[in-house]
Amino acid sequence: MDPNRIIQALKGTIDPNLRIAAENELNQSYKIINFAPTLLQIIVSEQVEFPVRQAAAIYLKNMVSQYWQDREPSLGEVVFPFNIHENDRQQIRDHIVEGIIRCPESIRAQLTMCLRAIIKHDFPGRWTAIVDKIGMYLQSQNSGSWYGSLLALYQLVKTYEYRKADEREPLLAAMQIFLPRIQQLIAQLLPDSTIFSVLIQKQILKIFHALVQYSLPLQLINNTVMTQWMEILRTIMDRDVPAETLEVDEDDRPELAWWKCKKWALRIITRLFERYGSPGNVTKEYYEFADFFLKTYAVGIQQVLLKVVDQHRQKQYVTPRVLQQCINYLNQGLSHSLTWKQMKPHMQAICQDVIFPLMCYKDEDEKLWQEDPYEYIRMKFNLYDDHALPATAAQSLLCKAARKRKEVLPQMMEFCHQILMDPSADPRRKDGALHCIGALSELLLKKRMYRDQMELMLQNYVFPLLNSPMGYLRARSCWVVHSVNSCWVLHCFSPLRFHDELVLRNAVELVKQDLIEDKEMPVKVEAAIALQTLVSNQEQAKLYIRPYIRPIMQELLHVVKETENDDLTNVIQKMICEYNQEVAAIAVDMTQNLAEIFTRVLQSEEYEENEDKTVMALGILSTIDTILTVMEDHKEITQQLEEICLQVIGLVLQKPIIGMAEFYEEILSLAFGLTCQTISPQMWQLLGVLYEVFQHDCFDYFTDMMPLLHNYVTVDTDMLLSNPKHLEVIYSMCKKVLTIDAGEDAECHAAKLLEVIILQCRGRGIDQCIPLFVEAVLERLMRGVKSSELRTMCLQVAIAALYYNPALLIHTLDNMHFQHNPQPITAHFINQWMNDTEFFLGLHDRKMCIIGLSVLIELPSRPAVLEGVATQIVPSILLLFLGLKHLYASRLVNKPDLLARAGAQDEDQNEEIPSDEDEVNENHNAMQQQSSMQPGQGGEDDDEDEDDYWDDDGFEGTPLEEYSTPLDYDNGEDEYRFFTSALLRVQNTDTAWYQCLTAPLSDDQKKQLQEIYSISQQRRSTAAKGQW
Repeated sequence: MDPNRIIQALKGTIDPNLRIAAENELNQSYKIINFAPTLLQIIVSEQVEFPVRQAAAIYLKNMVSQYWQDREPSLGEVVFPFNIHENDRQQIRDHIVEGIIRCPESIRAQLTMCLRAIIKHDFPGRWTAIVDKIGMYLQSQNSGSWYGSLLALYQLVKTYEYRKADEREPLLAAMQIFLPRIQQLIAQLLPDSTIFSVLIQKQILKIFHALVQYSLPLQLINNTVMTQWMEILRTIMDRDVPAETLEVDEDDRPELAWWKCKKWALRIITRLFERYGSPGNVTKEYYEFADFFLKTYAVGIQQVLLKVVDQHRQKQYVTPRVLQQCINYLNQGLSHSLTWKQMKPHMQAICQDVIFPLMCYKDEDEKLWQEDPYEYIRMKFNLYDDHALPATAAQSLLCKAARKRKEVLPQMMEFCHQILMDPSADPRRKDGALHCIGALSELLLKKRMYRDQMELMLQNYVFPLLNSPMGYLRARSCWVVHSVNSCWVLHCFSPLRFHDELVLRNAVELVKQDLIEDKEMPVKVEAAIALQTLVSNQEQAKLYIRPYIRPIMQELLHVVKETENDDLTNVIQKMICEYNQEVAAIAVDMTQNLAEIFTRVLQSEEYEENEDKTVMALGILSTIDTILTVMEDHKEITQQLEEICLQVIGLVLQKPIIGMAEFYEEILSLAFGLTCQTISPQMWQLLGVLYEVFQHDCFDYFTDMMPLLHNYVTVDTDMLLSNPKHLEVIYSMCKKVLTIDAGEDAECHAAKLLEVIILQCRGRGIDQCIPLFVEAVLERLMRGVKSSELRTMCLQVAIAALYYNPALLIHTLDNMHFQHNPQPITAHFINQWMNDTEFFLGLHDRKMCIIGLSVLIELPSRPAVLEGVATQIVPSILLLFLGLKHLYASRLVNKPDLLARAGAQDEDQNEEIPSDEDEVNENHNAMQQQSSMQPGQGGEDDDEDEDDYWDDDGFEGTPLEEYSTPLDYDNGEDEYRFFTSALLRVQNTDTAWYQCLTAPLSDDQKKQLQEIYSISQQRRSTAAKGQW
């Protein structure tokens, strides 16, 4: 392969004028043997221009990811798809590690991705030699080869990072060789703080982290080895970062190798402590290690981390990630008496001088608020934002310390109280105090002493700040109002009661002002959330707000439009539900506004890259759905809403915007809401559009379409039958789901829809459809079905057809033949039905089965197979009636109100642990007790009823029962009367057949049959009086 020809083509891809011709040249060449190895030669050649080497690296990476793995021809194809030839693969395997060692950083990144893909497919089977190759360069005295070989080793370890312990054997065998070497190397380099040395140290730490973060290989890392590594990690955390790093801009410092080294050391330390070194919270294989870790390392490491935290306290620079991980380690240490005893003397200083300042409004917050308030809002609601990380970790540490260690809460509350009482206190410190109290509100409400003071605290320190000249204090006080009220209802099962209603009224007025009149968008967002919390939890607040609901809802829509904050769509939904009557007057305007916001979000340039935009768009659709639901009794409003909703639905279904499928569930819910009572001509047109969508995405979205399709069948059956195309479309969808491998859940839904159509159209002349429907389900049944749910659902379609027209079904079955099945389909169907009667669960399915069996025993021309199963029919019906009896009884029992049962919590809920005790996970204790329990010592009888028929599922409706049929209506067929009438007619007209059916019954079964006759008589009498 001529390298110059490839170089020219690669050079052409960089030039816009030559790109198309160059890409065509490469597309014609890449399958030629030796093309891929030539690319690698170009990549490592220093004689080739750098941009061309980069282009070659990208091309090779794409080739390896697509064509390295051996692939078989697709179904029905003969030609094998292209793979890189084995000779070429071997050449690349032979030279790629050297390429990684020799190439500069940007090219190296592409080659390491190639290497990861190659390892994934070829190690250990085809390429055990990689271990020797990496080992050779790691052992080399030439330090220039160390970094590249460590990058290669990192790809090997990353490939096995999340594998189960028993799948990691090839890696662990390799690490027997590499682990001592990299430990020796990092120990050798520790005194050297040059950039070259520190980069190698960082890479070694990343390798060790990937090795241990998912499972700890104790056979590889014994206590001696772990001690060596822990000393290395302790040294890295304890050493100073070079002073010259302070000259680098603060925003860029976290990217410096010295800080990254500390970050990776801390990630390892924290992971080891959390996952393997915390007695009482580890799985069995780590019991011994956890005890050893806690006693040997935990305190010494914590001492170093306390020093790092203290450096931050003394205003020395520490990166946010390092500070966050230090705080996370201390959080874990709270649970253990050993680490707590060491931490305890410092805890007050940590709370007041480290945690508290992190929870205060800071200079960077002020800068962001002023320069980009919308980004400020996004950051405050994104807990995983880098800037928020230390503050989030600090809040978590504070809450856990206050919950678990008794000294912390009173000290911190007194500290915050002093700040709030001081009129001259820095407003930012007041923000921090309120932040702490809001974060602790859940715990405070469990303590009677604080719970009783909550109203006064809000009245004296929070409500006045709703009117503060400082925007951030207005926002913070709104946040506290929301936090306290939400937690109060959650934990006390009743709203926070205000003794002075004027105080509440003033607070609500101020929050309303903060929403409607405030000029600062972050204040508006917090005020919106606080207002909704007050309205939902305070009856008086709801009354105060009622006259202002129009301007409030308009402002909420404005804020949503401006900020695209998903939390606010939840606020709007809840407000709509609280004020459904008032919203009626503005429902159309609101929906129009929401539709415009949805369109704007979808059509924004950054939509595809920004996950928040998708969440926002989903929230808007959900809000429109809420308006539809609340307005369902206002016909004239619903008609106006339909036009707007159809525009939104059309945007999602008809425009080829990438990623539209993620909105299908929501827009199908909208369409369902628009068809619950009547179906307009426009909504009937939507059925055709849905069919087009279904053709492409039938597997994933049929179950989401089901409620809408059910409406098309049941809400306007006349229109359904007036145009044959409608029924044809619905049948085609069901048939396709049942024919191709769409999964049993979708298949159950398809069969259910066919059953609904048969029952809905009984007596409406769809005889021509019955053979098609029955053939579709029985053909699926003959292909083998794993679950009893799908088996009974397929049978149920044929049973519904039997009820629709017995002669038509038997004629259909007698004339139906399937490949590979010589047995007449009629016999197969009836035998399968009789074998499966116990699997008909819920109300509808049992009822359908009873009615079907009742029709079966009355057939004028009985199929021969019935004689063979005659003795099973009535006992099966009795079993089904027994299930129905239990189910009817269980539905009469009123479930007690859980909240009433819980009652208000007047007593303190105490989770504190004494200083000399450890916190032990309760689940862990339960598991230990369970594992130590001998067989036969269970809390309940081991001899459970062998018949699973009477499990909870037997007494509950099946999920598909929500799709109602005429059989399920109050005036539907009565199964008791239907069965007894059929059996009496058989007794009167065919005594011999009646004897076949009833002779085998036991005395208990005869008694049960008599009871069914009695219930039937009662129901007949009640119906005659017009009460049933």
